[in-house]
Amino acid sequence: MSLLGSVFLSSLLLLLILSAEAHEVTEEGIELSEVTIAAEPPVAASSQQFIPDKEILLQPQGRPAQVLRLIPGFIAVEHSGGAGKADQYFLRGFDADHGTDVAFFADNMPINLRTHGHGQGYTDLNFIIPETISGIDVVKGTYHAEFGDFDTAGAVRFISRDVLEENVVQGAGGQFDTQRYLLMMSPTRDKVKTLFAGEAYYTNGPFIDDNRYFRVNLFGKATMNPTVRSELSVTGSYHQAHWNASGEIPLRAVTDGSLDRFGSVDPSEGGKTERATGRMEYHYDTTSGGKFFADAYVMYYKLNLWTNFTFFLNDQVNGDGIQQEDRRVMSGGDLGYRQAGELFGIRSAATVGFQLRNDTIPDIRLGLQRKRNPTGTTAQSAVEEASYSPYLKLEFQPTRWMRLAGGVRGDYFTFDVRNRCDTCPEQPAGRKNSGQVSPKANLILGPWANTEFFVNYGVGFHSNDARSTVVDASSPLARAQGAEIGIRSKPWGPDRLELFATLWALDLKSELVFVGDAGTTEARGPTRRYGVEVGARGQVWGPLYFNGSFTWTHSEFKDTGLAIPLAPELTSYAGVLVRWPEGLFSQLQMTYLGVRPLTEDRSIKAPSWLVFDLTERYRLPIKLSHGHFEAFLFVQNLFDTQWEQATFAFTSRLPTEPAGVTDIHFVPGTPRFVMGGLAWYF
Repeated sequence: MSLLGSVFLSSLLLLLILSAEAHEVTEEGIELSEVTIAAEPPVAASSQQFIPDKEILLQPQGRPAQVLRLIPGFIAVEHSGGAGKADQYFLRGFDADHGTDVAFFADNMPINLRTHGHGQGYTDLNFIIPETISGIDVVKGTYHAEFGDFDTAGAVRFISRDVLEENVVQGAGGQFDTQRYLLMMSPTRDKVKTLFAGEAYYTNGPFIDDNRYFRVNLFGKATMNPTVRSELSVTGSYHQAHWNASGEIPLRAVTDGSLDRFGSVDPSEGGKTERATGRMEYHYDTTSGGKFFADAYVMYYKLNLWTNFTFFLNDQVNGDGIQQEDRRVMSGGDLGYRQAGELFGIRSAATVGFQLRNDTIPDIRLGLQRKRNPTGTTAQSAVEEASYSPYLKLEFQPTRWMRLAGGVRGDYFTFDVRNRCDTCPEQPAGRKNSGQVSPKANLILGPWANTEFFVNYGVGFHSNDARSTVVDASSPLARAQGAEIGIRSKPWGPDRLELFATLWALDLKSELVFVGDAGTTEARGPTRRYGVEVGARGQVWGPLYFNGSFTWTHSEFKDTGLAIPLAPELTSYAGVLVRWPEGLFSQLQMTYLGVRPLTEDRSIKAPSWLVFDLTERYRLPIKLSHGHFEAFLFVQNLFDTQWEQATFAFTSRLPTEPAGVTDIHFVPGTPRFVMGGLAWYF
């Protein structure tokens, strides 16, 4: 019998023991009435965090990914000179591209897309309506058994609301022809809780060639209790968007004045996408402290993306335009049981679960294009990729000042790639299987004087693109091994400012590095990262609240000591919130990303940037028979700083150049942008 099988048999025995001991308590006639407890759940690591909805609502509207900067060390920037495409994510020394090393979830549905047409783990968050989110769960590192693929730097889970206390109608507008409209309602709030939301957004952006970004989002959720001990929720969403993009422009053309900072070499870049999702969550609470849970999801997704990274390097007549297409159905779920009780007098809990995911991709294509007209196909494939993931999570509290949490996770992948183009220069095809067992361990000591200490260790991974997996000899799963120690403290009391600090390290067996001339990533050698995170969040005094962090990271290839291109080194965030009397909220936020290498030899570096944002929300003192009005104002880049978002170094060629030139290519950061609006809550 395998190690994983033995562990699972042992865990089932432990569940039976815990359940039996819990039954003994109920048989003695001890019954507890139902109570509601409002408190933050216990955490397993100093880097773990929960972001409540009140902080989400104070972020500037337009980009759902903007809220991610509330996570210490997390930076999200626009990747292609125009909204619509997935952002580029930075965390813990990772340029995670569009999500390769950060796992994202909407409730319990994974958002990262495997073997995606544009990049492994592609995560577009624009289908999320921020006001429908009740909070965001954040974990970092590889220490949590319930998270698998892409959870190397960390995992982010968006938790949707069940119901609204007040319905809301909102309209907003700003510079660059920006408009946003929102409607959210809860028609029922009792036996069946319902939430329906719709969002429409449009902007041209600051670009000379209008962005013309339009998106529409629809969201619906119904939550009910089939029995007094069970709950069932059904969620559906729909997203559609299309946009133009300025692309990443060469620094040399901006420096010599031949190209405006907000101009474009190829204004035909852009894309269109569509996504529909359905989710179901169910749980049943037993009389003996147990909980059975079952989740299921299905998603239809489509993307058509037109880009041009190198301009005229390879084709001096038609240009180097690329067309990337992706169409798929993703389905899966999570089934499990958790039992809490006492084992030999020790407070304990055990969870056994099984996760299944299948991506059916009938058409994934890479081709050439000129002004969005196809001129050839490089590769076209059909992919069937599935994963099967049992996991066990154990929790013990042998003393008041010690908690142990850990477990083991198994992941087994199947890859099946079929070639759909017999005349293409690239024809990936084949089958492959791969698996990994990932142990996890967490030790929590305290609290002493409102202070806890944490020690964490775990193994994780990210999967690689199925097309490269079946062709190359490289492992389909890039193994990651991480550890951290940390501290969290509330020296001024449980309801005041919290301080935290973390020292961490992570080794990755195979790095994915951005390739400029292909607009995608390729697997490279093993890497090592280590760093420090410090920060504080909470109430400072009276109406004054603070949330801030500083992170430092060192990243390198283990075999050579060379730099990992695009890996962030220094990041910082600070937000000061004042809750004035009479319903006024003011928040000033600062985001900083330090200098980082763009090449392995560190000869070319991206400049640092520092931007400030201002948010004002005011409850208008207008007496209404029902509801109230709220006005809001967002000022992004308050001091109109000139800065660069996504930044790369690669070789390109402009129409007037005799040969290719290695240069910095960048997406300009948004100039000062003002947006305001009015919301009616009723």
